Amino acid sequence: MGDAHEGASLPSTGTDATKRRVTYFYEPSIGDYYYGQGHPMKPHRIRMAHNLIVHYGLHRRMEINRPFPADAADIRRFHSEDYVQFLSSVTPTSVLDPSFNRNLRKFNVGEDCPVFDGLFGFCQASAGGSIGAAVKLNLGYADIALNWAGGLHHAKKSEASGFCYVNDIVLGILELLKVHKRVLYVDIDVHHGDGVEEAFYTTDRVMTVSFHKYGEFFPGSGHIKDIGAGPGKNYALNIPLNDGLDDETFRGLFRPIIQKVMDVYQPDAVVLQCGADSLSGDRLGCFNLSVKGHADCLRFLRSFNVPLMVLGGGGYTIRNVARCWCYEAAVAVGVEPDNKLPYNEYYEYFGPDYTLHVDPGYMENLNAPKDMEKIRNILLEQLSRLPHAPSVPFQQTPPTVEVPEEAEEDMERKPKRRIWNGDYDSDGEKEERSNGRSLISDSHLVAKDEMREDTD
Repeated sequence: MGDAHEGASLPSTGTDATKRRVTYFYEPSIGDYYYGQGHPMKPHRIRMAHNLIVHYGLHRRMEINRPFPADAADIRRFHSEDYVQFLSSVTPTSVLDPSFNRNLRKFNVGEDCPVFDGLFGFCQASAGGSIGAAVKLNLGYADIALNWAGGLHHAKKSEASGFCYVNDIVLGILELLKVHKRVLYVDIDVHHGDGVEEAFYTTDRVMTVSFHKYGEFFPGSGHIKDIGAGPGKNYALNIPLNDGLDDETFRGLFRPIIQKVMDVYQPDAVVLQCGADSLSGDRLGCFNLSVKGHADCLRFLRSFNVPLMVLGGGGYTIRNVARCWCYEAAVAVGVEPDNKLPYNEYYEYFGPDYTLHVDPGYMENLNAPKDMEKIRNILLEQLSRLPHAPSVPFQQTPPTVEVPEEAEEDMERKPKRRIWNGDYDSDGEKEERSNGRSLISDSHLVAKDEMREDTD
């Protein structure tokens, strides 16, 4: 949007229709990680979203990257050494040892954040994608960087929380701060982005803005009066919302608040957490947003033409998560995909309509217009108290992470069907297991279990 906004701008200035260079991080094995039967967090949803992206041909409009796994030293840039050591060594077998009980309690690992096969590998893939995305933006190789395996915003410095073990967002932002003076973090997950806010609560170099359900709801934080502390005072914005939030109400809050943030804070880079549990009908959520209403946040931030990292997050009705992240990938590259879904390996998940978009449910919107106006006014007043575009002292730029070049994945090669052929031990899967690529005993059974839970 060029001259309409001051602050950082990409070389390819112009209208929102201007093409953006989009880079996309995807780890092919990510869908094999399995939190356990009955657990609502299902990495399989990332594979489903990727499958839609490929069948819509969106991958041809993006650079595809397989993330280089973040190593322990990368992760220790935010997380404590003893916590990282624990994550890298714990296994489902070792947790049976009574001597591990103290550490399980210490690091909050248990029911919500279980120990599963390949736990640290999952964390490495998630964090590696977000760090890699930051590197691409830092080097100017991309305008928008996507990592749907990222967005795990609850993880703390020394403990797991809310299905999150390693806070890839914080690690990605720390990488961005090597090059960019100010980074804006925006969170549209139904849950408060507490781990990211806590990490940057006392600095003005990162502004955190979280739109979330507030009240008797996990994690219980994110009051409108939580605004940051010390040098970070007024640089944390919390928008507490009630059940039934719809597209119109959300847009009426999001656009004016973010517009003011962009005008006053003038970030050099933006990170958007696109948790899809704020969609209508989510298994754990309570909002009533459509896919288009959710994606409107990305569309608006894209229009400022500032380097943009886009991450995943929550989302527990997995067919809708796949729909949402596929559509948001389309928004990132600037196309409008057909509503009729192309046939794909997970086509049966999307019945009976087999469409990209689904109508929101019939929910009462408990966000009264007068309450929304009050919240909007409070936050705009908070923003008016900020000094104009805080700066940082001149210093030598720290070295950026060296990410080895990987060959681009061949997205045209269709994978073998994994769910619907009724063969629970196909030759293809035997070969995968013999190559050490499968992290679970039977991905057919897991996928069927996930679909059954998803439709409950």
